[in-house]
Amino acid sequence: MSPLIIDYEVIYQCAKNNRKAQFKLYELLLNTLMNIATRYKTNNEDAVALVNEGFLKILNNIGKYKKEVPFEAWIKRIMINTAIDDFRKNHKTKEMFCAIEDKAIEYLEAFDSNLVEESINTAFLESLLDSLSAEKKVVFNLSVIDGLSHKEIGEKLNISERTSKRYLASAKSTLQKKYQESNNSTIEIN
Repeated sequence: MSPLIIDYEVIYQCAKNNRKAQFKLYELLLNTLMNIATRYKTNNEDAVALVNEGFLKILNNIGKYKKEVPFEAWIKRIMINTAIDDFRKNHKTKEMFCAIEDKAIEYLEAFDSNLVEESINTAFLESLLDSLSAEKKVVFNLSVIDGLSHKEIGEKLNISERTSKRYLASAKSTLQKKYQESNNSTIEIN
């Protein structure tokens, strides 16, 4: 994936509420924002709604953008935070979702998620992720894809660090089982 290249004049014009510049920026950012949104939403309509909400936040805050920060990183952070806000607004999280023993959590956390990413195509991975509950999908994305710690995830989703770990362990277990079922093969967990 090539880096996002944005003319700073477009950003400047967007800050001045120039509608043509805003539309141009939307066209330039659409693929990047959709890639993030589809990781958090199970259907295209919800992903588009999330993109629109995120883009509105980008426009509302574009005057605060500093050139020292890569623009792509800045918009991705806004989009991820938009997904988190949407999750909080639309889902009531529960501290306990199942009884997973601590030993099982440690074992499942050792599962190398990179193995899944390297061995299957993106569409298949998306279908696997869509099979997860909303809570597990959000935690998996924030941890594995976006690199947040369990402490950060807990703070953002108003859940405990332990619950975040459980959601991730369960998500990895579910993904591994679905992958094995679809390929009728086994994956070694180191």
